Amino acid sequence: MDPDAVRDAARVPHGGADDPDVLDFSANVNPRTPPGTREVYEAAFDDATRYPNDDAPAFRAAAADYVGCDPDRVVPTPGGLAGIRLAIETRVGPGDTVLVPAPSFGEYAREIELQGAEPVFVPHDELLDADPAGHAMAVVCTPNNPTGEAAAPDALREFAERCRAADAELLVDEAFLGFTDLDSLAGADGVVVVRSLTKLFGLPGLRAGFLVAAGDRLADLQTARRAWNLGAPAAAVGAHAMRQTEFVAETRRRVAAERRRLRAALTERHGFDVAPSDAPFLLVDVGDRDVDALTAAVSARGVAVRDATTFRGLDSHVRVAVRTPDDNDRLLEVLADVDADV
Repeated sequence: MDPDAVRDAARVPHGGADDPDVLDFSANVNPRTPPGTREVYEAAFDDATRYPNDDAPAFRAAAADYVGCDPDRVVPTPGGLAGIRLAIETRVGPGDTVLVPAPSFGEYAREIELQGAEPVFVPHDELLDADPAGHAMAVVCTPNNPTGEAAAPDALREFAERCRAADAELLVDEAFLGFTDLDSLAGADGVVVVRSLTKLFGLPGLRAGFLVAAGDRLADLQTARRAWNLGAPAAAVGAHAMRQTEFVAETRRRVAAERRRLRAALTERHGFDVAPSDAPFLLVDVGDRDVDALTAAVSARGVAVRDATTFRGLDSHVRVAVRTPDDNDRLLEVLADVDADV
């Protein structure tokens, strides 16, 4: 990390309400957790009284089965963002450039800048057509946050091949891919995949995730990662969660059905322009309504939505998570109530 760059860096705004009484649509987190999670967490307490197994073999085995790769290629991390940092800091240095989608997750650019490197922003729907030559890395988020679309698998694999030919590493953030039935790119040569247990399994406070890589990059990541970077409770709960195939299938069905219903309601009842999505959230263009006034009015009624104007290139948008049917009904009721105010 470049000390001079750190002094010029700023924090990135995120969604997420810390008030348990707020119905939170600002964070894209499953409101449900896998069955048995609490029991596994409590059972892991005794293991937390000693240093965890630094290899996390059960976690790595579950992660490998979950994404379809060899367990030896899995590098555990304390959350997806820690994985993004590890991948970037071991590949990118001062003066390098990195292709980054826009709008997209703001932490990519921040982590690149912290290394003294430069993010080169490309429209999110044009990134796979970009030329990776001359860049140290290219970042793809699939499905992309906040726009919601998943990368076409054939186009993504073809882009990965062009990155390999150009000696530009491809970092693929699959934080939301578990909500789809698309295959992971984990294990592909020249690609580092980052996964998180935050979104699909509803465990943002657990801080568990992993990277998948191969060859020299795998060795670099394994060497550079911090010792004991995944605590015993996180490793135990993570391994349990990733084995819950029926929970994943049920979540996908619910999110797909509620996403269709919520998008239709936001479009037809409120006249919003809502982008199609493969993710557990919707990007909503509120038109000439004032975004600050809308988010404040919704918040006053106990509901949080994400002000998406903090994303590069967006100036009239909010992002809303897809939650349970009852929660989604409440959001629609609140929006109907505030329509006259904004």
